[in-house]
Amino acid sequence: MSKFMTREAAAALVKDGDTVALTGSGGGVMEPYATFEALERRFLETGSPRGITLVHASGIGNKKEAGITRFAHKGMVKRVIGGHWGWSPEMQQMAVNGEIEAYNFSQGVICHLFREIGAQRPGLLTKVGKYTFVDPRNGGGKLNDATKEDLVRLMEVDGDEYLFYKTFPINVAIIRGTCADEDGNVSMEQEPAMLDVLLAAQAAHNSGGIVIAQVKYPAAKGSLNSKKIKVPGVYVDAVVVDPNQWQTGEGEYNPSFSGDIVLPVDALKPLPLTHRKIVARRAFMELKENAVINLGFGMPDGVASVAAEEGFSDKITMTIEQGIYGGVPAAGAIFGVASNPVAVIDEGAQFDFYSGHGLDMTFLGLAQADSHGNVNVSRFGTTIAGSGGFIDISQSAGKVVFCGTFTAGGLKVEIRDGAVKILQEGRNRKFIREVEHLTYSTKYAEEAGQKVIYVTERAVFEYRDGRLVLTEIAPGIDLERDILGQMDFVPEVSPDLREMDSRLFYEERMECK
Repeated sequence: MSKFMTREAAAALVKDGDTVALTGSGGGVMEPYATFEALERRFLETGSPRGITLVHASGIGNKKEAGITRFAHKGMVKRVIGGHWGWSPEMQQMAVNGEIEAYNFSQGVICHLFREIGAQRPGLLTKVGKYTFVDPRNGGGKLNDATKEDLVRLMEVDGDEYLFYKTFPINVAIIRGTCADEDGNVSMEQEPAMLDVLLAAQAAHNSGGIVIAQVKYPAAKGSLNSKKIKVPGVYVDAVVVDPNQWQTGEGEYNPSFSGDIVLPVDALKPLPLTHRKIVARRAFMELKENAVINLGFGMPDGVASVAAEEGFSDKITMTIEQGIYGGVPAAGAIFGVASNPVAVIDEGAQFDFYSGHGLDMTFLGLAQADSHGNVNVSRFGTTIAGSGGFIDISQSAGKVVFCGTFTAGGLKVEIRDGAVKILQEGRNRKFIREVEHLTYSTKYAEEAGQKVIYVTERAVFEYRDGRLVLTEIAPGIDLERDILGQMDFVPEVSPDLREMDSRLFYEERMECK
């Protein structure tokens, strides 16, 4: 019997109170648009399904009508356990208003929870989240007062502290691929990543739930190459075909994302000389040959562009948490895919590699830092960005390079004649006395023996023995006015304070490696 059905029929399979695992990534990457839309339409027309719980590792959406926003209707959702929240301002607002129970766990933890649920184990034991806002001593990942249940607890094993995240049944998983046959076997040959599709499907199936797979192309039974099948049909209960399915939110199909062609490196345009490029260039200078690195969302993705421009891409291995190895990561909304990837693996396996300290270095965003070097990227007042894979990655890499502008909100910078000039200072200070949300703890860094660097367009800091130490200053920048005068605390100034490398501030290639 064929498993193909309409999107409306598939949406009708979701019952009131179900726990639903959603897959996809921000900017429309592998998002099952049609199925999400059918679920939203069903609720708006019938009031069902009501009171569901959503679980998603990556952020899903476009900050408009897609992704998690499809579920942001009063009464439709009871609880959200999300890795990244930034792609749905509407769902964020429901959490801020206390209209839903809201948790933020790290992306890798949620992927691994799917694995533990599929294996019918009681929970996930890990150090990921220790000392951060996910630690039960700091809130247990709860985002509002309406969220009461403790889903994570502190445990001691052989004298060492761990966090234990308990498992729960998944009633429905909604996944996406490229092709599916009548038996429900799903291939992913045109997809730019694997994500947590397999793990979510196993979690739902082994919980006695159902799996809904959305694909672009239908295939006859037995016609798909067995090596291309990534989700066996035995897991899948319903297949929705959407012939208008796009690979990402920015295009129907880019063959370089799925490894079907290799773009020449010179086809990738270098960044213009702005404060963003200054940060990316200075961060790039921390790279060593043969390093295995991770690039985070936002300003750190500029490091990939600089590495390509400087002819250094083939001397390192860049990875992205979505499971990508090599290539040049895409910037902006569709971060999470790459042109010319060397390998694409399951997202859960990627986080296993990260958690096992496989990364030599990581380059991550810098939204707030305090006098102790702690960093916040997850919550700012009523804005809930979520941690994404930040906690997993920042706690596991041998060296952490935080990248960001010195201030935010209206900052205007001019790079001219090898110097930096602040035309308009940002309204919001980033270097504050105490971070609003503890996404990265230097207490953990000390235990792990990490080296930590903070790179901005006008200054570079290092974490040393419990203090933030200013080590470099950009040419054209006044120490008192442009740095100390824009901080809520006074950092230690290194006696060896030096100017940032002059090559950072000119149009020409640096050729520093």
